[in-house]
Parts: sequence; structure tokens; C-alpha cells
Amino acid sequence: MTMLNEYRVTGMSCGHCETSVRDEVSKLDGVEQVDVSAATGRLLITSALPLSDSAVIAAVDEAGYEAARI
Repeated sequence: MTMLNEYRVTGMSCGHCETSVRDEVSKLDGVEQVDVSAATGRLLITSALPLSDSAVIAAVDEAGYEAARI
């Protein structure tokens, strides 16, 4: 079963920002795809396993940004 999780990320301004967030979130167990846009501030995660909001928020924090579930 595939799950889709959406978050708002603040502080991103460029492609490097997107790459940083994508790299950290991709490390989470079960993540299949990460779509992130600095222009819209949206982070969409497709996963095979349920993801905890706290794990995603911690991964985004590790990349240097803030996230909130939409």
C-alpha cells in the first residue's frame, strides 16, 4: 500500500535547498519518492510504510529547514 504525505517546508530558496531536504528525507525507512519545491514550499513523500510526522520533521530539520504537516 502506497501512502502520500504532504508537508510545508519553510526557509528553502533554491535547488540546493531542495536537494538537502530530499537527501535527508530519502534516508527514512519506506520512502519511495520525494518531491520537494523551493518555489511552493511543498514536500510530497510517497512511502511504502507509514511515516511518523516527527521523523519527517526531524529529517527536514537536519537539512536546516522547518516543516509542518499539511
